[in-house]
Amino acid sequence: MNLGCSQMRRQLLILIILPLCILTSASRAQETPTEGKMFAGRVGLQLYSLRDQLAKDVPGSLAKVRSFGIKYVELAGTYGLTPAAFKRQLDSAGLTPVSAHYAYEKFRDSIESVIREATMFNLRYVGCAWIPHTGPFDEKTCREAAAVFNRAGAMLGARGITFFYHTHGYEFVPTKEGTLFDLLMSLTHPDSVFYEMDIFWMVHAGQDPARLIDKYPGRFRLLHLKDMKKGTPVGFFTGSSDVSNDVALGTGIIDLRSLLTAARKTGVAWYIIEDESPACLDQIPKSLQYLEHFEY
Repeated sequence: MNLGCSQMRRQLLILIILPLCILTSASRAQETPTEGKMFAGRVGLQLYSLRDQLAKDVPGSLAKVRSFGIKYVELAGTYGLTPAAFKRQLDSAGLTPVSAHYAYEKFRDSIESVIREATMFNLRYVGCAWIPHTGPFDEKTCREAAAVFNRAGAMLGARGITFFYHTHGYEFVPTKEGTLFDLLMSLTHPDSVFYEMDIFWMVHAGQDPARLIDKYPGRFRLLHLKDMKKGTPVGFFTGSSDVSNDVALGTGIIDLRSLLTAARKTGVAWYIIEDESPACLDQIPKSLQYLEHFEY
């Protein structure tokens, strides 16, 4: 009888203590930093950052990019080489192109040539970085560009390539309904026209990059990452600023924590560092280090 009571007491204690142990372990697991809290986005480099170096020495410049630990790149021209020759140089350097910029006129007048080259490079994304305009960006130009982008997006999408437009800040001219950027978003097809947000140009135009990502979830597939030097004038719709205003990530005025958190939540696919500064060779490794140690 006494033995039976002892066994019952032990079983009762187990039933009481076991759930407490489980809860404690779960609590500790939540407090322990996990890999999911670290920056885990796919990072690349826009090769335009090294445009001056590439103009003089393509193999050496690409080797320098690889020495940073970078594997993926975004293209903007082939620096005096044929596309096929440039592809061989990329292969030799161990660099994989994932996206590229082409001129607006190419998408408007010769989209098939873009498709052929993108297929040769095995690109996942192809985009336009500038809509030609004289004077302030206007509604007529915006509507014309939307039509070009819709056609290009449909044709590229049929080949398994995603089309994007790279924002430059001049699109935020105010309208009665919002901005011309809002109009461009509303006119372009959400299933075939996507966007690459250049966070520098968003801030330069007086915009909040994180708020825009939240406003248009899923439309921004790529980000151009760069920071803005303290004291840089903002609130302009020019898409133009001194290149020395580009600084390494985490050293400028842009709220990168809010931005990267919003990007993570809305499924941004690629984070492309672009550094147009004359100090790019010193600043790119610092930007990579910032991302390596970034925690949400």
